[in-house]
Amino acid sequence: MRDAFSDALVGAAQQDPKVLLLTGDHGYALFDAFRRNCPDQYINCGIAEQNMVGVAAGLAKAGFRPFVYGLAAFVPIRVLEQIKIDVCYEDLPVTFIGDGAGVVYAQLGASHQSTEDIAALRAVPQISIYSPADRFELTACMEHIAAHPGPAYLRMGKADLGDIHDGPIRNWTNGDLLPVSSTNSPYLFVATGSGVKLAQKVAATITNADVVAVPRLKPFPAHTLRKLAQGREAIVTFEEHSICGGLGGAVAETLMGQFVGTFVRIGVDERFSTVCGNYPFVMESHGLAPEAVERRIRKALDANFQFD
Repeated sequence: MRDAFSDALVGAAQQDPKVLLLTGDHGYALFDAFRRNCPDQYINCGIAEQNMVGVAAGLAKAGFRPFVYGLAAFVPIRVLEQIKIDVCYEDLPVTFIGDGAGVVYAQLGASHQSTEDIAALRAVPQISIYSPADRFELTACMEHIAAHPGPAYLRMGKADLGDIHDGPIRNWTNGDLLPVSSTNSPYLFVATGSGVKLAQKVAATITNADVVAVPRLKPFPAHTLRKLAQGREAIVTFEEHSICGGLGGAVAETLMGQFVGTFVRIGVDERFSTVCGNYPFVMESHGLAPEAVERRIRKALDANFQFD
């Protein structure tokens, strides 16, 4: 996924000299190709992320298209006020890239993990939010951002989980839901980012559920989801993000008053990581290993819970 991001960014910069990349002393290897091909469009702002957003806002006002890159724990979380006031209030075409979202930086603990970035930005007016699941969704998101100027946030989670789709996504002009598997099941799994791979694994072992991906979380594809939800017995959401204010919250808000079946949110409960280790270990500590998720969904379906 990171290679696809680099390729898309280099391509955008080569097509438009107004595209600039700003980074807070991060991602050197990731941006080798960008610095080699577009050296005059690369700005290292140093470890001063809040100032970096102000610089990006000023450049956007001067007619540039800045892309601001950082770890998701810092961009957007550390710079939320600057995103709100300097960029979104002015409705400027600045794109924020939050890398390592969720618990990717597992060994570094809660200070470097970001499980609240979607929730924080959903409440800020003007900004669009993207959460691709694989390299094909990432390329589609970058193309969509280029075609729709304005504040945007692209969330990159675990980069090496493998492809979800069989090939490039064509004509994704409306930013809608993307089908992953369809079996006409009474169960619908709605997932974003790394949660799509988890949803695939669980669907294969528990229910053979229909799985759909949500690459763009804001504006939320409410109309399509309402259509897909009709006649379902259960809906489960999957995300490597807090269950508060993320995909699960958006789905619940969208279907409020319409859906009366079992609804389960799979994500990070309202707590910090209390242990350090590799990525699978920390995911397991949050109950997000496939086996644990399967048991939780089976329990909800067997008990016919209305909400979990």
